[in-house]
This record gives sequence, C-alpha cells and structure tokens, in this order.
Amino acid sequence: MASSIGNEKSVNPVLRISQLDALELNKALEQLVWSQFTSCFHGFKPGVLAHFEPEVKAFLCLILWKFTVYSKNATVGQAILNIQYKNNLSQTEKYQPLSKHQKLWYLIFTVGGRWLEERCYDLFSNCQQQSFCKIKSYISFGSGLLKLCGLVNFLIFLRKGTFATLTERILGIRSVFCKPQSVRQIGFEYMNRELLWHGFAEFLIYLLPLINVQKLKLKISSWCLPIAGLSNSENTLAAHCRECSLCGEWPTMPHTIGCPHVFCYYCIKSNFLFDMYFTCPKCGSEVHDLQPLKYKIEMTELRV
Repeated sequence: MASSIGNEKSVNPVLRISQLDALELNKALEQLVWSQFTSCFHGFKPGVLAHFEPEVKAFLCLILWKFTVYSKNATVGQAILNIQYKNNLSQTEKYQPLSKHQKLWYLIFTVGGRWLEERCYDLFSNCQQQSFCKIKSYISFGSGLLKLCGLVNFLIFLRKGTFATLTERILGIRSVFCKPQSVRQIGFEYMNRELLWHGFAEFLIYLLPLINVQKLKLKISSWCLPIAGLSNSENTLAAHCRECSLCGEWPTMPHTIGCPHVFCYYCIKSNFLFDMYFTCPKCGSEVHDLQPLKYKIEMTELRV
C-alpha cells in the first residue's frame, strides 16, 4: 500500500509531442476567447477596441492565468492532456507544486512581456525623435535576442525533451503527468478494419483516375437505351446543322466525325483529346475523321 502511494506521488516524463500539443491548445483557447470577446462589440462603432487592444488581451490572459496556472498548476492545454507543472528547482523527485513566486513570474514573462512588446511598438511607431528611435532600436534588438534564445531553447528541447519554452527553463518549471499513463487496449478487429478500409481507399484513389467515366457512361446508356434510328426531329437538326450534339447550342466552327451529327470544333476536339476512343453520344459512331462542315451555316437560319 505504501509503495502504491509513493508511485502516485512520483512524476512521469512527458513526451515532446504532448508538450507541443499543450502549447497549441493554449494558443487556440486564447484566440477563441478573444474572438468571443470581440463579437460582443460588433454593434459598436468600428475601432472601439483598437486603442486598448493590448490591455484587453492582457486582462483576458490574466483571468485565464488566475483559473489555470495559479489555481491548478497547469494551463488549459495541459489539463486536457493530463499534464501539470512541477517545481523542478526542488531537490526531491516527488511532485512539488509551483511556488507563488514562480506563478507570478510566469504571469510577468508570458502576459506582461507580450503586453510590453505590443504597447511599446504602438508608442514608438509614430515618434521621430532621436531618443525615441534609439529606444525603439533597443527594444527591437531585445525582442530579436529573446526570439533567438527561444530558438536555441527549442532546439535543446528537441534534443532533451524538457522545457518546451524559454519561460519554463528560466523559472525551472517542468511538465509532468498528473497520473501514471495506462496503456490503451485496442482490439485487433478494430485495427484490421481500419487497415482494410485505408487500403481500400488508397486503391480507389489509384484506380479512379484510370477509369474513363464518360465512355463508361455512354456505354451504359447505349445498353439501357438502344438506338433504334434517328427521329424526324433529330434528322431535321442534323440536316440543317443547327445544334451541336454535345453542348446542344448553335455549333461554333461546325465539324463532323463521319456520322450525320454536327459538333462544335472545341467540343469535339476537347473530348477527342481527352478520349481517343470517343464515340458520338447520339449514334455511337467512332471518330473516323474530324472534318469541317463543307457548306456554310447562316445565322439568319436560326430565326426561320
């Protein structure tokens, strides 16, 4: 019994992908809260929050910090993934919650640093004095240096698997699992069904581009509706050459393929290039020779 209690209090390392997923969930939550908050001001004059946007974002992040890191030692993304922050500065391997100083400095580094960067950019963006320009250059240099340190920290994180952010490394807070992770039991029937379905889907993706759907449709229609000869109206249209057998419109640059029907040049050419075994949709004749119509069609005949 004592050994089981000791195992519950011991910490478990967190995978790199779980720590990165927690960070992405935190960003998604902040964006969701901000979008929901700004939707409350859609009926107001545009630009109401523009002058106070950094302060409003900082206030919302302060509320999130109060109910997450301060009270539960974990962000929302970590709570979803069963992760908590551990005070890594303590000498013991057992789980130790964050101290108040660590929580406060976490707030200053995450929320205060972001607010300072946004507000300083707004303050010094329109100032043209030499002193303000120097301060702006110093702030830009400091911001770039912090980003470079963050990149170095991320590379170290990929190598060792601890301290996903620079703030965590500076404050000595580490992500650990709240409870021991149990292995999920997945039945072989489920895995076989998933593998079979994925294999069948990949086979269909490979097979469908090889099938000539248009020719198959014409073949099926010829079986279902066998051609018993042309009707009088179709013979009249073919004789006067007033209708394209593909688009049904007045033929543009009319051409024939050896059957009594007439086609637009672009209609028959595009279909023939797409399918070298193209057949006439009216009578099923193959393309023997693509030739322009030998006599002229006057547009005035359409009005007759």
